[in-house]
Amino acid sequence: MKKTTATKGLSEGLLITGIILVSFCLRPSITSVGPLIPTIREDLGLSNAWAGFLTTLPLLSFATFSLFSSAIGARLGNVRAILMGLFLIAFGIFVRVQGGSFLLYFGTAVSGIGIVICNVLLIPLIKVKLPHKIGIMTSSYTTGMSAFAAVGTGLSVPLAVGMGLGWRGSLLAWVALVALAIVIWLPQVKPNKVKGPDEGLTGGKNVWKSKLAWQVSIFMGIQSTMFYTLIAWLPDLLIHKGFTAGQAGLMMSLMQVVGLVGSFTAPLVAVRNTKQVKISFGIGMIYFIGFLGLFFDANWVIYIALTLIGFCLGASISLAYTLIGLRTEGATTARLSGMAQSAGYYLAALGPLLIGALFDLFQNYNLLIILMVICALSFTWLGTKVGRNVKI
Repeated sequence: MKKTTATKGLSEGLLITGIILVSFCLRPSITSVGPLIPTIREDLGLSNAWAGFLTTLPLLSFATFSLFSSAIGARLGNVRAILMGLFLIAFGIFVRVQGGSFLLYFGTAVSGIGIVICNVLLIPLIKVKLPHKIGIMTSSYTTGMSAFAAVGTGLSVPLAVGMGLGWRGSLLAWVALVALAIVIWLPQVKPNKVKGPDEGLTGGKNVWKSKLAWQVSIFMGIQSTMFYTLIAWLPDLLIHKGFTAGQAGLMMSLMQVVGLVGSFTAPLVAVRNTKQVKISFGIGMIYFIGFLGLFFDANWVIYIALTLIGFCLGASISLAYTLIGLRTEGATTARLSGMAQSAGYYLAALGPLLIGALFDLFQNYNLLIILMVICALSFTWLGTKVGRNVKI
């Protein structure tokens, strides 16, 4: 029996709601940890190095398991695999607050695995299930992901201190959001169907042998490196320039809020054109101008610079996700998504470490700006390659 228009509309609406709720779950379990690290370190007797590893561990999970996520999607079907990812996120959140340091790290790693499965497979799922809404759905889920990353950071301390939940209760609270996403996602799982052509799981090319796939992956890697390096070291740079720690934190938050505008608009512009060279070049040049502004000490110049950079941070990640879908067909989309995110997160993990080592050696904060300028120019050049209207 064919579905009526009303039934199809209801089914599509439920799918869209589910995708957006899944996107809400992909960052708070990570970003909620940072503000609580001093409390966690004191409670569990962790060293600074081990406490800092809590923020690096999810990135390593992302990078490693991105390589296997497309295979999991091919085995289970993307819908079921995403459901499994949600359960892993919930399990990891629950386990990591139940005991000492071992469970904390184990749960964080498991949660990271669940996140990356969802992250990798949402792109091909949208392309197959909602091909007529790739732009708006990519905008919506990347914006939702970014927004709740900021929410996770902002609510950590109020939940722990203001509501008296402690660090364990504050981290555990996010399991409620994941549970809601699971409930909304369950109707998407067809009880008698594991996988099929409708999920784009058949065929696919070997992306590891494609020059374009490597260019897309490095493009993703450079934008990830800029984001995570700035998250780790930009506050120190701002404090070095005379801002207080509170002012630096506020400016970081505002920068991420501005990024929501870029995150939402970039895919909408990208899908309206057969080529994305101009938008990639434009974002790269705005990055470049923004980073040059950080060389100055005048507050108003720094405010403008961070506004430009914030917009680009949001625009570049959503553009990278959009390009994965636009440069591929069928099962190749999931494979490129896994490859690109793996390369991206490995580079993202190395960026903060490299800057930290350079700071220790030379005690020069301009090195951070120089590295970001190099990344911006590399991003711009690669944009002229990955923005061409060609398929892998």
